Amino acid sequence: MIQAGLFVDRPVELLAGELVPMPLEGEPHAFFSSEAGAYLARILGDGYASADRAFIRPAKPITLPNDSEPEPDIAIVAPLGREYLHHHPYPENIFWVVEYANSSLEKDSTLKYHLYAEAGIPEYWLVNLKTGELIIHREPKGREYGSKMTLTTGTISPLAFPDLTIPVSAIISTEE
Repeated sequence: MIQAGLFVDRPVELLAGELVPMPLEGEPHAFFSSEAGAYLARILGDGYASADRAFIRPAKPITLPNDSEPEPDIAIVAPLGREYLHHHPYPENIFWVVEYANSSLEKDSTLKYHLYAEAGIPEYWLVNLKTGELIIHREPKGREYGSKMTLTTGTISPLAFPDLTIPVSAIISTEE
């Protein structure tokens, strides 16, 4: 359907076998996801040098076994280089994903939450743009995550890189 041009100028993503419209990205969403992506690329690498620890993929598809190809705002994946010419990152290639949510909060906190947990994505960071909260989900078990932390300040260390300390303000900041 997409190749036939049925969704021209209308972004969609494949979630649980269905094409789901993606809301337009507002200014705060675009700003924070761009800034966070750039920050993560600076501390983890851009995935092109042999010393890089990760590849930061902004708003690109990932392939999940539950008939889904969501496009998280940021996916932090293994730096597999040109292998991604042949496939989008699979769950075993993904360190964690980040979604920025305002108008998509319901979808991101339910449907995508369950899809990411079910696929075994080890860590899901959901940024609630309405409240300025960073919600960290960890320990996927079936369609749920076993652990949830809500932060507005402080620091967080991703499970994949426990030696890193990321300021919450690098991901979301309510300061003008």
